[in-house]
Amino acid sequence: MKKLILGAMVLFGVATAQVNAQTISGGVKADAGLSGLLLKKAPDTKSKLGFGASAGGFLKLELSENFAIQPELLLQLKNSKLESKSTKSKTDYQYFGLQVPVYALGQFSLGSGKLYAGVGPYVGFGFSAKEKLSGNKINLYKDKIMKRFDFGAGALVGYEFSNKMQINAGYKMGFVDLNKTKGDTKTRNHELSLGIGYRF
Repeated sequence: MKKLILGAMVLFGVATAQVNAQTISGGVKADAGLSGLLLKKAPDTKSKLGFGASAGGFLKLELSENFAIQPELLLQLKNSKLESKSTKSKTDYQYFGLQVPVYALGQFSLGSGKLYAGVGPYVGFGFSAKEKLSGNKINLYKDKIMKRFDFGAGALVGYEFSNKMQINAGYKMGFVDLNKTKGDTKTRNHELSLGIGYRF
């Protein structure tokens, strides 16, 4: 938890330090998405994307007409499946946690609204991660199988209408190997999302 708080403070500090924003606004957003695990050196196991959702808020710091910084605070629910080729078994994976992305956005007027796109880092912290196989549940944090802390990067593209309603799409990929057990298998997060938002 200390790592998450420190990482969030660093990201928010980078986003706000030494800038004189012309406008600071806030908003809310909600996304639906597909998420899974990127597996390396696990030839017998395949991760299939599953449906999930996220919701939270954001701040937007308008540094100029065409550039802004947007930090977000999101609660996330992710679902996916792990399939074993040899045993033909399927394991349900479920995650619930907090994510703090910070995007550097380019933006320009298009029609009556504004098109925006950007990239940036994120930090994440898991509250719960579980696997379920044949009725048996495994707590991945309690059993010290998976790391709680995550760090990665994402891309975001969207459109804000004249009434300040937004639609957006994004992709994020983790850089941290989440596997805590001994072995060569590497496990990282990745996700696709479609969402809506409103800027106050």
